[in-house]
Amino acid sequence: MNTTDSAVRITHKPSGIVVSMQDEKSQLQNRERGRCGCCERGMLEREIAEQQAKIASERKAQVGSGERSEKVRTYNFPQGRVTDHRIKHTSHNLDGVLGGDLSEFTDALSAEEKRQRLATAAVG
Repeated sequence: MNTTDSAVRITHKPSGIVVSMQDEKSQLQNRERGRCGCCERGMLEREIAEQQAKIASERKAQVGSGERSEKVRTYNFPQGRVTDHRIKHTSHNLDGVLGGDLSEFTDALSAEEKRQRLATAAVG
């Protein structure tokens, strides 16, 4: 039985993407399909990887590591005190906070976020 080796492996050097093609009977046809597939697959895979990396980094920045040292608030019942450790804000209105009055903390958080945005805009 006579067989022909018509499989093609194409490597796109800038992105490092490798495409193997052996669908057609002719090596030339496989090469053409591989080139088209390399461009399409390579660009699509690169865009998907960049989007996933961006989403992962944003999620990591929002969530943090979850360790005990990253606690958000401390509720001190004997002294009637609540401390938000993200913005280093302390309130002595524990009953009001537990009752749902978080306006003091939300105002402080929004002010801190504005301050950080202005600082990054001044740098960048």
